[in-house]
Amino acid sequence: MPLNDERPNSTSSGEDQGSDVESSSERCDSMTLNSDLECSRDSFTSDSSSKHCSPSSSPPKTLTLDEVMESARDLFNLSLSHEIVMNRNFHLEPNSLPQDSLLKAVRDNLHKAFWDILEAELNDDPPEYGQAIRLVEEIREILLSFLNPGANRMRTQIMEVLDMDLIRQQADNDALDIQGLASYIITTMGKMCAPVRDEEIKKLREGTDNIVTLFKEIFRVLSLMRADMVNCTIENLRPVLQRQSVEYERAKFQSILDKTPSALDRTTSWIKSALEELQSSIAPTKQTNGPGKGQPVVPGPFQVLNAAFIRILTWDYSKSPPPETWMTDEIRLQEIQWQLQQCQAVNEVLLIVYSTIGGPIQGLPSLSDRLKRMISVLLDGMHRSDFNLEESLEGISAQICCELKKSLTERSYPALTPALQGTLTGQICNITQKDNPIRTLVEDRVQQYFMALISDPKPQSKIEQVPAGLTAIKPELAIIGAKFISLVNYNKTVYGPFYADILRKLMFSNSQPAANPPQNTAQDSVTHN
Repeated sequence: MPLNDERPNSTSSGEDQGSDVESSSERCDSMTLNSDLECSRDSFTSDSSSKHCSPSSSPPKTLTLDEVMESARDLFNLSLSHEIVMNRNFHLEPNSLPQDSLLKAVRDNLHKAFWDILEAELNDDPPEYGQAIRLVEEIREILLSFLNPGANRMRTQIMEVLDMDLIRQQADNDALDIQGLASYIITTMGKMCAPVRDEEIKKLREGTDNIVTLFKEIFRVLSLMRADMVNCTIENLRPVLQRQSVEYERAKFQSILDKTPSALDRTTSWIKSALEELQSSIAPTKQTNGPGKGQPVVPGPFQVLNAAFIRILTWDYSKSPPPETWMTDEIRLQEIQWQLQQCQAVNEVLLIVYSTIGGPIQGLPSLSDRLKRMISVLLDGMHRSDFNLEESLEGISAQICCELKKSLTERSYPALTPALQGTLTGQICNITQKDNPIRTLVEDRVQQYFMALISDPKPQSKIEQVPAGLTAIKPELAIIGAKFISLVNYNKTVYGPFYADILRKLMFSNSQPAANPPQNTAQDSVTHN
């Protein structure tokens, strides 16, 4: 009877994951992009690769099924190792399907059929042990898989007691002690299990006389033990991966790229879009003196890459997946985006309130904190597809008006007029419009904040320096900023060579980016100080 598959799981919240990301990437801070002034154009125009191979110059390659499967395994290993390094709460647990799902119904019916057959065979006169023997054999293999390579004594004992040839002979002669085998299996499980499973083993020892029910419980506990064993391996592996994560992830991605040259297409398009946006914004600007007089200003490679990272904050995941170099952090990036959107909306509402009401509510931190908490609660989950933002903003407006009336009355100020309440409600509800001036102002300043973090060689010094107008969400911005800059720093360290190659080809040559990033100074200029 097969055990349930384990699945990845994390008990950490978005903030916990962010702190893990920060701790795992602090060592990379000295290897990040600093400023355009530190970048030499020559380093990006050089092309001394010893294994240069451009997809555009190579004939189209048809991938075999084996190559596709191997790339899929590389991608899985890359994603798994990245998750182990970035999230210390990452673990595996037995798969639990949704109660009303079709898959769960099919699985439950198959399991029930198996156990019904086993019970019918054991109740025959004389008993039939075909299913029971297959069950014991599977349990034996599971127990053996739990053993360390040096546990020869335990291995020998299991093989002797659960000798399948002997068990079949006993079954043929109606001399099989199935209850005794179950007892030995439980005892062996007790020697192997983690302390957290001692209570489960105790329940098995005190279990029912119904052998079918007992074997069901044995398999359930074995499933838990297998998850424990995998999680123990993950914990032991984490320090090794943390020391070698950059080299390992870069090598795995290079392996994928070797088999699938198109594996950087979305990344190239992402960087190219940032370059074109910068070029269009600075095209009218001309140098007025010096040797380049009259020439358009060209953005530097660091400026392009920083602009590309900023675009990740507003990436529309419903329309397209993220660049390939960000695929292992997609969930973390989405969480950051959701948190940032909520913070921006809270800040926009508070700006409208204070600009509309003015003096009577200035200098009241308790009122500001109360309004902020209320707005945050009512906007929680605003990223969900079923969230009605317009309706929520109307409710927020009504709650704000009640709070303001109470505060103004307590301080002997005139009450809010119906006209002012209508104006306030209209302005708050209007932030759903993309061209709303308050929304545009807040979004622009948030972008400035993150650009300042990305561009600074020591971003931690600027975490608390939020632009004017964002003071209300300063604590939240600092947390989100720390998460994002840690992800960016780690990402640049791992994929810097690939970015350098793409930038060089986009900015300084007419050829397409190479499938294999050249090992030259262009890489070093992107990944090192």
